[in-house]
Amino acid sequence: MLNLSVVLEDSARRYPDKAAFLFMDSRLSFAQINAAANQVANGLRSIGIQPGDKVALSCLNLPYFPIVYYGILKAGAAVVPLSVLLKRREVAYHLQDSDARAYFCFEGTPQLPMGAEGHAGFQEAPHCEHLFLITGKPDSPSPIEGVKTLGMLMANQPLTFPTEMTGAEDTAVIIYTSGTTGKPKGAELTHSNLMLNAVLSADLVRTQSEDVQLIVLPMFHIFAMTVLLNAGVYRGASSVLLPRFDAEAVLGLMKQHHVTVFAGVPTMYWALLNYQGDAAVVEAARSKLKVCVSGGASLPVEVLKGFEERYKVPIIEGYGMSEGSPVVTFNHQGRERKPGSIGNPVWGVEVMIADEHDKPVAPGEKGQLLYRGHNVMKGYYKRPDTNAEALKGGWMHSGDIAVMDEDGYYYIVDRTKDMIIRGGLNVYPREVEEVLMEHEAVSLVAVIGVPDEENGEEVKAFIVRKDGAQASEEEIIAWAKEQIAAYKYPRLVEFVRELPMSATGKILKKELRRQEAEK
Repeated sequence: MLNLSVVLEDSARRYPDKAAFLFMDSRLSFAQINAAANQVANGLRSIGIQPGDKVALSCLNLPYFPIVYYGILKAGAAVVPLSVLLKRREVAYHLQDSDARAYFCFEGTPQLPMGAEGHAGFQEAPHCEHLFLITGKPDSPSPIEGVKTLGMLMANQPLTFPTEMTGAEDTAVIIYTSGTTGKPKGAELTHSNLMLNAVLSADLVRTQSEDVQLIVLPMFHIFAMTVLLNAGVYRGASSVLLPRFDAEAVLGLMKQHHVTVFAGVPTMYWALLNYQGDAAVVEAARSKLKVCVSGGASLPVEVLKGFEERYKVPIIEGYGMSEGSPVVTFNHQGRERKPGSIGNPVWGVEVMIADEHDKPVAPGEKGQLLYRGHNVMKGYYKRPDTNAEALKGGWMHSGDIAVMDEDGYYYIVDRTKDMIIRGGLNVYPREVEEVLMEHEAVSLVAVIGVPDEENGEEVKAFIVRKDGAQASEEEIIAWAKEQIAAYKYPRLVEFVRELPMSATGKILKKELRRQEAEK
């Protein structure tokens, strides 16, 4: 038996009254979070959710996220975390593809109407039987007539629950990722995958029960889910939750709660480095920080150096992906740290830089980064053909081009995939292109990532208009904004007469990137 929710149950026994999560004026102990998760598990059982079922969750960084997340796990079901930025059509796709039987969705805000989009998507996924809106207060009425709330599900449910005896290889989480060849696909991560990666992360970051970590990275993303949420709960550390990144808010919370551990994506470190506010706040914020972790994209060396000089705290870089639970390599504390390097493989994981025939290349030579070990996903949900390719020979094929130096340190140098990393979030061009092709003025489109100082990369669409069409750049952007998540839609649009193509008719995105680089 192994159930990932044991990390919460164990800390609730060891540190029942200790603060588990701090949000605004709320302070919830480990015992309180565990009891609330038990109510969710009991509620799920009461509506017929059985071990092995899939339950989706869309929620900001609020205490409700861990309550529902661990409640689903306790019931033996698999969590399907969804981005809070998804639109109706995207919600419907994820619910249908994952076979989710129930869906928890935060009601949202006027600026981020998650509840309305979630409800609309739910209605287009007929096999998903139950929708529960997560409201600001447990006893708040449902903002959508006829739709139940999380509070209603939990009402009068027992505070104890006999956790389901799941197996180590049972699916705990299905996290959606994608490539350039199709729609998002769900990586099945087992209880063992996530448990071992959480324990490793706690060791690598050196998280202790006395630590206070700030979670502003979205917990629906595998980085925060493992390295902060599960690792922090496992160690009994306190977590301060912040739903949206803002440099001033981050520094204020660091000062207020004496934060010791912070993890972010490169754009966050760029914003904190360039923060021009009260110097006294910066000084107070950094006074207790002991370590920062960067992931999600490559951190520019100049940003790393500048941040460390200003904040007097090391940034530890690593490499991971959803299919790796996520941590694959890390710059281990206590060893030499090489700026720009993703470090060395973590315990129990083997890495190989391979040629096109999956044969190892010599140090210093480029090749695809492959890895195998306890962190590798079970597979993509319902995609045996894709699994055969991705896991060929027992190695996870990352799609990233890397090199290893003579000392065994790894460096990412390029991507074989066309994936765009905007602000640390993955954007998949094929998905954006398929949506844009639905616009009445669009005849052909190619989407690439272009360098951007603030977000690392920005989404740009090259569009060939239909004959006679007069749609403007602003119109296309506004339309796309209504169709897909905020981090995905193109901020840049360029109309072209034709797109560069190969002899076989394949659009040459490499040529588009070359042209962009010359501008």
